[in-house]
Amino acid sequence: MRITVAEDSGLYRDLLTRTLTSAGHRVTMAASATELLSVAEAVRPDIVLTDIRMPPTHTDDGLRAALRIRERQPRVGIVLLSNHGEVAYALQLVNTLRERAGYLLKERATGDRELLDTLDRVAAGGLVIDPDVVALLVARPRVDNPLRQLTQRELETLKLMAEGLGNIAIARKLSVTTSTVEKHATAVFRKLGLGGDQSDENARVSAVLTYLRHSGRLPQR
Repeated sequence: MRITVAEDSGLYRDLLTRTLTSAGHRVTMAASATELLSVAEAVRPDIVLTDIRMPPTHTDDGLRAALRIRERQPRVGIVLLSNHGEVAYALQLVNTLRERAGYLLKERATGDRELLDTLDRVAAGGLVIDPDVVALLVARPRVDNPLRQLTQRELETLKLMAEGLGNIAIARKLSVTTSTVEKHATAVFRKLGLGGDQSDENARVSAVLTYLRHSGRLPQR
């Protein structure tokens, strides 16, 4: 894959680049949000991997640049990196992009397996949220919570969906069969009033958004 890495720390940028090139990816680099926009326009990457806090203002420049790139290149995958589990940014990413997107803590991205697995899942159309950020979302229950009608196993299945896992990976995590996961997923969609079956990608995305909205800070629409 063609991957553009945007990170103002030269040491960390080089670490990411070595990991990606060793895995056979073609990497271009940027050290600021402004440079990221120019590089992405020139090389048209498959995935943009960017820190949220980038020059020139060191606030959310990386996020804003990534969203602009996605507007211009609808098929590009976006993976945000952060030093902390900033829930608001993760939710903004999910609510805006809904697919081919990810949010990964830098400490987890340092591991080859976690980083490469996230990029593969995003490239395949998935939505991947760092498990630690999902845990923060779970810790913020809402009063008007439709998730309460789900069984514990259905809720566990939906939580793993929110982390970007497919049915096979969920089955491994829960030590059940894939058909059991499919049954749980169908039940989740039905109880949340989303229609569709376990293979309906629109229903899956809507279920994840419902999960994040009622366990975190995603604004009601």
